[in-house]
Amino acid sequence: MEELSADEIRRRRLARLAGGQTSQPGTPLSTPLTSPQRETPPGPLPGPSGVAPQPLPPASSQSLGLNVHSGTPATSPVGTSGVVYGSQSSEGVSSLSSSPSNSLETQSQSLSRSQSMDIDTASCEKSMSQVDVDSGIENMEVEESDRREKRNLPEKEASANSDVSEEQALQLICKILRVSWKEQDRDVIFLPSMAAEFHQNPKDVYSDFKDLIGQILMEVLMMSTQSRVHNPFASLTATSQPIAAAKSPDHRLTLVQPSSQGGSPMGPSAGSFGASSLSNTRQAAFASRIPPSSPLSVLFFALSDMSQDSSDDDSEEEDFARVQFGSRYTAARTIICYVVICSQPNVSQLLSNIRSQCISHIALVLQGTLTQPRSPLHQSLLVPYLLCRNLPYGFIPELVRITHQEEGAFSQIFTPILHGLALAVKECSFDSDNFKFPLMALAELCEIKFGKTHPVCNLVTSLPLWCPKPLSPGCGREIQRLSYMGAFLSLSVFAEDDTKVGDKYFSGPAITIENTRVVSQSLQHYLESARGDLFKVLHNILLNGETREPALNYMASLVNYNVKKAQMQTDDKLVSTDGFMLSFLWVLQQLSMKIKLETVDPYYIFHPRCRLVVSLEETRLKATMEELKSWLTDLHEDPTKFSEPKFPTECFFLTLHAHHLSILPGCRRYIRRLRAIRELNRTVEELKNSESQWKDSPLASRHREMLKRCKTQLKKLVRAKACADVGLLDENLLRRCLQFYSTVIQLILRMVDPAYPNINLPLHPEIPKSFAALPEFYIEDVAEFLLFVVQYSPQVLYEPCVQDIVTFLVVFICSQNYIRNPYLIAKLVEVLFVTNPAVQPRTQRFSEMMENHPLSVKQLVPALMKFYTDVEHTGATSEFYDKFTIRYHISTIFKSLWQNLAHHGTFMEEFNSGKQFVRYINMLINDTTFLLDESLESLKRIHEVQEEMKNKEQWEQLPREQQQSRQSQLTQDERVSRSYLALATETVEMFHILTKQVQKPFLRPELGPRLAAMLNFNLQQLCGPKCRDLKVENPEKYGFEPKKLLDQLTDIYLQLDCARFAKAIADDQRSYSRELFEEVISKMRKAGIKSSIAIEKFKLLSDKVEEIVAKNSQSEMDYSDAPDEFKDPLMDTLMTDPVILPSGNIMDRSIILRHLLNSPTDPFNRQPLTESMLESVPELKEKIHTWMREKQGGRPV
Repeated sequence: MEELSADEIRRRRLARLAGGQTSQPGTPLSTPLTSPQRETPPGPLPGPSGVAPQPLPPASSQSLGLNVHSGTPATSPVGTSGVVYGSQSSEGVSSLSSSPSNSLETQSQSLSRSQSMDIDTASCEKSMSQVDVDSGIENMEVEESDRREKRNLPEKEASANSDVSEEQALQLICKILRVSWKEQDRDVIFLPSMAAEFHQNPKDVYSDFKDLIGQILMEVLMMSTQSRVHNPFASLTATSQPIAAAKSPDHRLTLVQPSSQGGSPMGPSAGSFGASSLSNTRQAAFASRIPPSSPLSVLFFALSDMSQDSSDDDSEEEDFARVQFGSRYTAARTIICYVVICSQPNVSQLLSNIRSQCISHIALVLQGTLTQPRSPLHQSLLVPYLLCRNLPYGFIPELVRITHQEEGAFSQIFTPILHGLALAVKECSFDSDNFKFPLMALAELCEIKFGKTHPVCNLVTSLPLWCPKPLSPGCGREIQRLSYMGAFLSLSVFAEDDTKVGDKYFSGPAITIENTRVVSQSLQHYLESARGDLFKVLHNILLNGETREPALNYMASLVNYNVKKAQMQTDDKLVSTDGFMLSFLWVLQQLSMKIKLETVDPYYIFHPRCRLVVSLEETRLKATMEELKSWLTDLHEDPTKFSEPKFPTECFFLTLHAHHLSILPGCRRYIRRLRAIRELNRTVEELKNSESQWKDSPLASRHREMLKRCKTQLKKLVRAKACADVGLLDENLLRRCLQFYSTVIQLILRMVDPAYPNINLPLHPEIPKSFAALPEFYIEDVAEFLLFVVQYSPQVLYEPCVQDIVTFLVVFICSQNYIRNPYLIAKLVEVLFVTNPAVQPRTQRFSEMMENHPLSVKQLVPALMKFYTDVEHTGATSEFYDKFTIRYHISTIFKSLWQNLAHHGTFMEEFNSGKQFVRYINMLINDTTFLLDESLESLKRIHEVQEEMKNKEQWEQLPREQQQSRQSQLTQDERVSRSYLALATETVEMFHILTKQVQKPFLRPELGPRLAAMLNFNLQQLCGPKCRDLKVENPEKYGFEPKKLLDQLTDIYLQLDCARFAKAIADDQRSYSRELFEEVISKMRKAGIKSSIAIEKFKLLSDKVEEIVAKNSQSEMDYSDAPDEFKDPLMDTLMTDPVILPSGNIMDRSIILRHLLNSPTDPFNRQPLTESMLESVPELKEKIHTWMREKQGGRPV
């Protein structure tokens, strides 16, 4: 190497002197551990004056870098043209003979020799965008032209032009390693052993520079391990602080400001919640864990110096003049920049050797070779640096590269690192931003790959606790607590999982809706960030061929061990938490986002090698357990029917089952919490309102204590709800769930009709067995999720996938034979109900899509009408009360459909078709009778208690227990009347609409008399002698509108006005009377309910009925003495049209037809029975008529 000219020396000195004071000590480093393309580099941050420095010039495309490959020199992409440095001599270590350095030095040399650093001959020709994104090391490459020049120049010329003096080389080594054997100084480490050796005989200290570097590093490390009294690095001012600047991915030197931005999601408004701001710096949380005398610090500083890439030759001095660096960036920095720019091969080899030996010695330190052997359970010395992101750029990938082929060394180094990250994340919470550093470190470690192998992924999945076997009944909670990934997936905002979030952000006195919204959005951003890193980890493990199987087994175990989460009542201590399962779901959603349905095998859950455990006792859509077992036996007889499960199929079904165990249990818990809040609010209000009654009683202290406990619990629940709003009502999460369920719907619809999306109704009568055997929750979960979204986040429904959901709802509501459970159909109907604009105005577009769907126009009305009647008998113990709610939903839907002209034709066809509509009317009559009767009776009881309470003297005389009993009864009656009146009002309104459009079905013999009796009875309740008993305080509180109800009932009379209906009214001897109709007319006149014309029509109807009553009284005969064979066995009345049943019993036709409207069974043996199965008995009919004529004295019957 030729001597430096005076001008060159002067220029280098000026560049050295250009460095000023560094930024504040301890400024955290923010550089990725791996590839520069993995993470957006930090931009220039404000300096001490608060003004951002000018941007540095971009790196030249001809920049020098070191590109490390996974192969050995023989197999490396560099090939034979690559220059490999790494052979070390074991000589010249006598000065350290007093320590176990010989064997250690041999290990270091062996490690460095076998896994030395390759210098890529091609990378200098790439632009920065083409850097090897898997290694991320790009800071010391040597240009091809320099290597070519080195190979081609004659030896004499090379020695003349390429050598540097020994003094320069020593100076370079000392500056980089910050050591000295000449004098003690505050910025260097003094090496006494080296000083003694140099003093005795300088020429015998080392045989070459490689040995010298090894001896220096060994002495420094031995000093750090043997010193017990004082810090041997105390003279090195920067060593005890984290590295403050490093090479950023865009080849610019970036100073990281003392963080003021890592703070609270509240930002400036955190104080309004009474919460302290988050940690000011990352160093505050993690850097304090770095030991002051850490032997790694010196090596990291050396590597950091060498990582300052000199990619711009002319602009490099400008960079030094523009950015102020600390005393670390001194002559060594300038020397490195200059000699590398000048491409001096010997210097490049020297720098490469320093770097290689630094990393090799770090590996030895991490293995505990220089001290005592380190247990894998001990936290690695490297963990604090990783958490502070305080490592030289590209160091971790290089460390992985040189160790991953030696399984023992790699595991010994990285297993403690992995355990350290898991311990660190267990200490983290979303109450600060520290959670992201362990996650980012693990994600970047898992991204490192060489060839097709991710070494860290291999190590993670080989850990004993990667997927531990359950040891207790609480296997779900167990795998969360014990598995390696469990700690990372457990980060949660839910109050049940982590109380810190709620205590910090939602417990202040000044909580407002706006502040809560801001905090929620920021916390949701935190969640997205954390889950994004979790996705990177699992995605890389799945990409790695060797670890895909353990990853899928682990994910399947998370699902299988948490099946109890789907139960309505489960012990939370036995299953994983909601936050854990939602994070797991988020990862699976990302993995399944681009899966094409063509690649999904719908038979997977029946596959012999299915990872998911689906119990045979799981309720199926249509198949019974016997049918399921029989079909599965036939299916498994021929294994060739099954293809090998592919990843898209496994991922799809894992995601489907994860939804069942995460988002749905979370929704149910959220609804239960809201119900508990309402009940507590009601209790608090009742206690406050009744304070005047109990404040002087002996129970006063008990009531005050209860009030205090209720308020405390209420605050806790409200705080928990705010946290749940963050974790569950995240629009992005809900939209992804909706999109995935849309994909599930498409798969199911293809199973029932391969022609989908060109699907036609009715579906094929033969139900596919693969569909019939599907678990019921595949459809039920879709309905439950839609019900939750419509109520709490309806804006989510405005997605392109909604069209598939509408089709799904219409198809299965109109194909009730495909689903065995009527309550599942009822849930689908409820979705139509809650999306109705009358219930939820924000879903009008969804409702319009449903009403105008081509399949809906022709099929929906008859299907709903059929279900209205079928729901009479569901088989459940609560069927009597359930049917009212279901029918209320259908009636609301009918009202909406009737307003849509496209459905008018279908309605009219159904009105005129006969049997189905007649059954529907019969159920309407039954429901109206019961609901009005119950609601009006409850109003009478309310009136009675209110009257008692008005008389305060009499009320005070009652015993306290009786007062409480009456008040309790009042509360119950109020609840019943509200519920039943709402249902009754809906059914009466439906009668009002239907009788206006069509009258004939209402006048059938089996319906007319019952309808007339129902109308008469309710008129008597509203206008009869005891109508004053219905007068209650605040009737609107219960939904009681007597004028409107009277108006609708009298309208129904007028709309059915005809001779047949008048006869039916007259035949009702229980409720009808002339005085009743006269009272009705009087009240309508007084209240102005009807016009005079309508009142006159009603009066004419009354007159017509009176004529029939008078005629009936004249011809009335007593047939009670008829022979038993002439009487109906159920009603004990004289038969007029006897028919024989399949069971052999004889009944009157009108009575059995009325029974069949309610239940299509034989009343004697409960066997199925229809009208077509009835046979007339003409002989008996003739006998009955003959007897009647004789009874009437020969008059015709």
